[in-house]
Amino acid sequence: MAESEVKIVAKRPLGFTSRTTHYCPGCTHGVAHRLIAEVIEEMGELNNTIGVAPVGCAVFAYNYFDFDFVEAAHGRAPAMATGIKRTLPSKMLFTYQGDGDLASMGMGEIVAAAARGEQITVIFINNTNYGMTGGQMAPTTLPGQKTSSSPLGRDVETQGYPIRTAELLATLDGAAYVARRSLHDARNIRLAKRALRTAFEVQKNGLGFSMVELLSICPTNWGMDTASSRQWLVDRMLPYYPIGDFKVSTAVGELKTGGN
Repeated sequence: MAESEVKIVAKRPLGFTSRTTHYCPGCTHGVAHRLIAEVIEEMGELNNTIGVAPVGCAVFAYNYFDFDFVEAAHGRAPAMATGIKRTLPSKMLFTYQGDGDLASMGMGEIVAAAARGEQITVIFINNTNYGMTGGQMAPTTLPGQKTSSSPLGRDVETQGYPIRTAELLATLDGAAYVARRSLHDARNIRLAKRALRTAFEVQKNGLGFSMVELLSICPTNWGMDTASSRQWLVDRMLPYYPIGDFKVSTAVGELKTGGN
C-alpha cells in the first residue's frame, strides 16, 4: 500500500507517554487512562491539567500521563486536589482513585469535597477489591464475593453491604454531576468517554463537583481470564451497580443540551 493510502485509525493520545504500564493483563485501568488522555487533549487542556494519583494499583499513573501530576496519601486525593484548585483556580484538576482509596480510606475526604461543591473532577475505578495489595475485600465487594480476606464470600450479616458510592454522593447538594459507566465492551467504553467529557466540562464551566464511577475488571484478583471477567461484570456488577446519571444539576443539564 502506498504511503498516501495509509489510513491512521488510532494513535497514542498526546497526553500519554510512551511508557509501558505496569498493569496486569486484562486490567481496564489502561482503558480508563486512555479515555482521560483523549478527553483532555480534545478539550485543549493538556498544558492546563493537573492530575492527582492515588495509593493503589494506579499509584504510578503519573508515569503514563504527559501532563502535570502529584501523588496523594492514601484516600486524600480530593483534599489535595481541593488545595491545588483553590490556589490555582484556572487549572483543570482531577483525581484518579480506586475503591479502596476512595470508598474506604478516603470516604471522609470524598464526601466532604462533594458536599462543599469543590470545582474538581473525580474518576473512581470500581473493581470490587483492593487490587494492589492482593485482592482483599473492599467497601465495593459484592455480597457473597470471594476475596483473599473473605475466602468464604462477603457475609453481609457480619461485614455489611457494599457501598454504592455514586448514589451516595448524588444526594449531596454540592455535587453537580455524578454518573456511573462501565468499561466492559466497546459501546460502554464510548459512553464512558462521553461521561468523562461532561465531567470535565462541568469543571471548566465552574458548575461544581463532578464524579464518574467506572466499573472495571480485575482478572488477576478475580481469578478469571479477561473474557470471563467481562461477563462476570455484566452478570454480577451491573445488577448491583447500574449504569446511569445519578445527579445532573439544572446547569449541567443545560450544558449537556447546549443550553436549549
